[in-house]
Amino acid sequence: MLALIDIGNTTITIGLSHDLNKIDNVLKINTIKTISADEYALVLKEMLKGVTEVIISSVVPELNSVFKEFLQERMNIIPMFMGQGVKTGIKIMSDNPKEVGTDIIANLVAATQQYGHTCLVIDLGTATTFSYIEDLAFKGAIIAPGLTTSKNALISRTSLLPQVELEMPTKLIGTNSTDSIKSGLIFGHASMIDGIIRRIKKQVISDNLPVIITGGHAKLIFPHCFEKITLDENLILKGLLLVYRRNITKSR
Repeated sequence: MLALIDIGNTTITIGLSHDLNKIDNVLKINTIKTISADEYALVLKEMLKGVTEVIISSVVPELNSVFKEFLQERMNIIPMFMGQGVKTGIKIMSDNPKEVGTDIIANLVAATQQYGHTCLVIDLGTATTFSYIEDLAFKGAIIAPGLTTSKNALISRTSLLPQVELEMPTKLIGTNSTDSIKSGLIFGHASMIDGIIRRIKKQVISDNLPVIITGGHAKLIFPHCFEKITLDENLILKGLLLVYRRNITKSR
């Protein structure tokens, strides 16, 4: 069984595939950057029971050695890490290819396979990223604060505003602080996404550009966007699966 592991700044998402063709189960745990391989083992040993192969995309470098140690010493698995030397089929056209996150690349691998070789991928995580790819060449990205990041910045800088959950407000124009903050976060983020999509479509001169939205907050924001968008919550896991199959085939 193959484990597809996406180590993000907020959440670690694990997809399990029995046949290397589809994702059978998805599990999530909180990202904690300060704990050891032994401490992660307490959680992971049950989640990864029966796993014999692993591919990892990580944007948290300090956890790479933790996972590598756990997998090699506890499970006798040498994981494949997304990065230099791994074949993806994506050409990186940015100024510094090493700066491009492996999560972005994995998303683009899946998006170009399923939705078209030219498309826009929006990932709503700790940051909200807009990644544009044209004919399998990554042209660049837009990076904005994510929903939780925006919420935390707002609350930490304002003494009188309350903590709120990231959920729909009861009305657009709030009549109390909690609903007003929720409305600003949810509808503000949706409007930002709509606006940037329109700007990108105008720049690349394509009204029919496929747009895919993914990430931890995608399901919350997606219904409130006016632009035509496809929701795909497991895009990065699909990309990791495709990358793994591509590289295993080559190595064999």
